[in-house]
Amino acid sequence: MAILSKDEAQTLLKKVLSYSTADECAVSLNGRTMGNIRYARNSVSTAGAADTVSLAVESRFGKRSGIATCNEFDDAALRRCVQRAEEIAKLAPESPEYVPLLGPQTFLSPPSTATTLLTAATRAQAAADSMALCAAKNLTAAGFLDGGTRFQALRNSKGLEAYQQSTNTDFSVTVRTADGRGSGYAIADVTDPAKLNAKALTQRAADKALGSVNAKAIEPGKYTVILEPAALMDGGDLSLLGGLMYGLDARSADEGRSFMTKKGGGNRKGEKLFDERINIYSDPMNAEVPGSAFDGEGLPTKRLSWIEKGVVKQLYYSRFWAEKNKMAATAFPSGFIMAGGTQSTAELIKGTAKGILVTRLWYIREVDPQTLLYTGLTRDGTFYIENGKIKFPIKNLRFNESPIIMLNNIEAIGKPQRLAGCMIPPLKIRDFTFTSLSDAI
Repeated sequence: MAILSKDEAQTLLKKVLSYSTADECAVSLNGRTMGNIRYARNSVSTAGAADTVSLAVESRFGKRSGIATCNEFDDAALRRCVQRAEEIAKLAPESPEYVPLLGPQTFLSPPSTATTLLTAATRAQAAADSMALCAAKNLTAAGFLDGGTRFQALRNSKGLEAYQQSTNTDFSVTVRTADGRGSGYAIADVTDPAKLNAKALTQRAADKALGSVNAKAIEPGKYTVILEPAALMDGGDLSLLGGLMYGLDARSADEGRSFMTKKGGGNRKGEKLFDERINIYSDPMNAEVPGSAFDGEGLPTKRLSWIEKGVVKQLYYSRFWAEKNKMAATAFPSGFIMAGGTQSTAELIKGTAKGILVTRLWYIREVDPQTLLYTGLTRDGTFYIENGKIKFPIKNLRFNESPIIMLNNIEAIGKPQRLAGCMIPPLKIRDFTFTSLSDAI
């Protein structure tokens, strides 16, 4: 029952709504059919699959609301779920940020690009290929492959009706040398598993591991860096670009809590904050990174330009904050696209006289939300570049940097690659700040 068609899902939601006695009622149905395999030390440690469907009912009496969930769908269970949501709503305090439910909406139809789905056999084969490649080189692999199909359906008492189905496959692998002195990493996600090459990704991580042995210490300071996409976006909102994009929130800016706060009050929408080559937008219809057609309330998504030629063009407005400020509400997108050039990471390296190549950042923490200052560490392959070539591996470094400063120190932007549901290019940045050394591999 995990993946219901649009008709099946909406028939179920209609039935649930028929049991409601509330002033307003919204129902959501989410399901997924997923499978995964995990391995470490060149041996599979876990493998599994899950077929799940869950229902959530929100009932409202005036400005009071209550939510109940269930994963059983016989009539009695559905009635109990609705009744429980209504009981909770009647006990709840009034919400000071109440907005009425949305009425009927018009949605885009993001492309579905999957030609096949992962099976237990294909997951096992991908893991076997990855482990075999590493075992043959006396390396140790640890990886995770996860993928499947999801659907989301919404319906409410005001006439809103929404449905979307999507597929996604995620793979990541860390490769270590036998003596533990070298480490490499690779990651990818795709909508169509036929486009995922676990063996090639493992080879990339293996090359990084072998190349990072006998790392040398260098003095902390300001360096030209080439940040691979994983160093920019792996980690969601706890990443350099993720933190920036999730920080484009109108409310936190208006309330004086973010880097978008304007001195004297208000926000900095419309100001040029970045290099004019910085262009970031979201587009649910993009073929490489198709996005969600609607958010959790049923607000439609659309193509939006967030940063254009370095100017902040768009902020995220929740429905409550939009109504309060007489602005249009914004459905937060499921991914972002940063426009780039045509150069590969290898070509960026070739054009660098002196600098550092960073494979990945981790343990990233926000130091100051009002300047968007972050700290964290390099990991899994950090290399010194000289005269357009990788000269030697270097020990990992702690950085203290703000993506605002970083995106004003752009030297070159490479070709965007899909990562974490986004399109992210490698970036060449001058004066990136490293503050201390780390002995971690």
